[in-house]
Amino acid sequence: MQHIPHDLHAAIVDLDGTMVDTLGDFEFALNRMLEELELPAMHAAAIARLVGKGSEHLIRSVLAQAGAGERSFGAAWESYQRHYLAINGRHSVVYPGVDGGLAALRGAGLRLVCLTNKPTAFARPLLEAKGLSHHFELVFGGDAFERKKPDPLPLVKACEALGVAPSRTLAIGDSSNDAQAARAAGCPVVLVTYGYNHGEPVRDVPADGFVDSLADLPRWLAGA
Repeated sequence: MQHIPHDLHAAIVDLDGTMVDTLGDFEFALNRMLEELELPAMHAAAIARLVGKGSEHLIRSVLAQAGAGERSFGAAWESYQRHYLAINGRHSVVYPGVDGGLAALRGAGLRLVCLTNKPTAFARPLLEAKGLSHHFELVFGGDAFERKKPDPLPLVKACEALGVAPSRTLAIGDSSNDAQAARAAGCPVVLVTYGYNHGEPVRDVPADGFVDSLADLPRWLAGA
């Protein structure tokens, strides 16, 4: 574990599995996509293990599990985008403590950025629909930079956009993707215990700390 500085200036917050439980949206859009392609439906538990590395990776993984080849990707991508945008946020819910936790971080003087592997065109409307967008100075989706988490580039670029050093920027997420990216970027990282993490136990991921709710984060930081 690295030392969490007490003079943090900013926080980079993940979206899916960290702020909003979007599994219902994924399940709906993916199964409409699979239905159009005449492929078997997938259950939410199986989908949850595939979430977190961006929509392209998600669709390719779903197609592979459904027994479809890469040649189906173009039609699948178009179908998925159409269905997801039509229902974005309708089958998802904000996790308890998120709004209050973000407000407390802002009240402590931290500048907040939302950084997600979700496409920007999905992320911004979702934050608006769930009443969370006002917390964030900047929002970067998975298509904002050349590479996605777990590559450190998005975190480095987010820090550059804020003008804040990575060592003074806390990364908050729910998975090994977030932790790996933060470590490589030089950011301290805290993970929530309730997210997806590809179906693996999140407490097995090397991180600087874990919280059961974002509402617990200010108190945890005070004692770190």
